[in-house]
Amino acid sequence: MAAIAPDGTRYDVDGAAAPAVVLVHGLGLNRHMWRWQTSALAPRYRVVTYDLYGHGDSPPPPAPPSLSLFSDQLLTVLDDLRIDKAAVAGFSLGGMIARRFAMDHPDRLWALAVLNSAHRRDAAAREAVQARVHQARRDGPQATVDAALQRWFTKPYIDSRPDIADLIRTWVLANDPAIYPDIYQVLVDGVDELIAPEPPIATPALVMTGAEDYGNSPAMTHAIAAEMADALTVILPGLRHMGMVEAPEAFNRPLMSFLDAVAPA
Repeated sequence: MAAIAPDGTRYDVDGAAAPAVVLVHGLGLNRHMWRWQTSALAPRYRVVTYDLYGHGDSPPPPAPPSLSLFSDQLLTVLDDLRIDKAAVAGFSLGGMIARRFAMDHPDRLWALAVLNSAHRRDAAAREAVQARVHQARRDGPQATVDAALQRWFTKPYIDSRPDIADLIRTWVLANDPAIYPDIYQVLVDGVDELIAPEPPIATPALVMTGAEDYGNSPAMTHAIAAEMADALTVILPGLRHMGMVEAPEAFNRPLMSFLDAVAPA
């Protein structure tokens, strides 16, 4: 089922009636990035995918982009579907949004999955991300997409599946160059508000990344989990940022195992 929320957010719903799992995509991508997960989850769950403001078929952000704005967008989708509680799984920027949502609306979650997402960066790492924002602001999404693909996938995968690399490139290049840098800036500025939340996030959580995801590293993943009351950490060997695309079975297995273990009866 495809639908549009009152704020213009475009979303899709697949699968069983309940319980609900909402998947939040990353910067520059769209709801279709989850196709490899939706097919696995839909036989057991009601799977909701949607486009963040400024991405895919959703409208531009109605206010300056921030994690709180995107958290409110997620709440609007849940309310439009009359979903009282959901598992929220967010990738990269989506993982930051999912953590913000867990801090803002803990009563609306039955589980949380933070996937390939950032924690506190040192000065050099922060400056590297900021430099990419400046580059995108000067030259548009095309200025950063090829380097991003090298960070997101292993070289053997890019060599063997140029069609998938081209698909992801097309998604990134579809972003409005007047909007994309402002959303990119949330990756830089939003991390600090998520560190050491008080009270700690108590929702059952999975925190997962690839062993070769250097921008969203295993050390960051362990640090995120350490600040939660009930979190499982999984590191996927041999994978970079977009492991859910490169190796769906390896990615889906721990995600589904976690959801099955904590899903409401």
